[in-house]
Amino acid sequence: MDGATPGGRVTGVPAFVLHAYPFRETSLIVEAFTARYGRIAWVARGARRAGSAMRGLLLPFQPMAAGWGGKSELRTLHKVEWIGGLPPLRATALLCGLYVNELLLRLLRREDPHEQLFDLYRQALIDLSAGGALAVTLRRFERALLREIGYALLLDQDAQTGAPIDPGGLYDYRIGVGPVRAGAHLEGLELRGQTLLDMARDDYTHPVSMQESKMLTRRVLAHYLGEQPLHTRDLLRSLQNL
Repeated sequence: MDGATPGGRVTGVPAFVLHAYPFRETSLIVEAFTARYGRIAWVARGARRAGSAMRGLLLPFQPMAAGWGGKSELRTLHKVEWIGGLPPLRATALLCGLYVNELLLRLLRREDPHEQLFDLYRQALIDLSAGGALAVTLRRFERALLREIGYALLLDQDAQTGAPIDPGGLYDYRIGVGPVRAGAHLEGLELRGQTLLDMARDDYTHPVSMQESKMLTRRVLAHYLGEQPLHTRDLLRSLQNL
């Protein structure tokens, strides 16, 4: 059970490593996603030493319970416990997991709690490890992430008139506004009304809905990510059209 202790320490917090890199001679800087505290940065002192209890535990995609302390932006990691494994991600599923991690690193502010998103992230890892429709898992997580950070996609009504989306209509999806009936002058991305309704239900079984939803989430994410592209997205595009 996680909780806070005097002096700013927390213990037993469910967490996943998003990224880790060497720090000084024997330590690591770890970017993690935690259940109650959102994205957080730790220094794991001595974690690269052969005898460290943390060595081998600070790996992406493995659920753990963590304890840390400190008041600066870079907290000191004191304890890590493995709390049950997930099947390893392999091949394209591994790249998909790295892509999801990169989205969280780029779009989540530090120490901004997202407990529901944490649960959705864990489920996404389970789904990726099971194989199957990897692209569906990505679309569902991308949509959930946009919703959690305040940029939810409007999918069920016309942004200008408030009218329900017509499944047989064509819409001009404008970032920051939403879908409006497509006219002679296209300002955003043209989508079928059926695609919008399918996305609202997280239903990607129709191939056109899958293709158009990928185009939409890619464009919206690119808008909020800014000029720096996602490295893992480029890798995924080179391997498979996800």
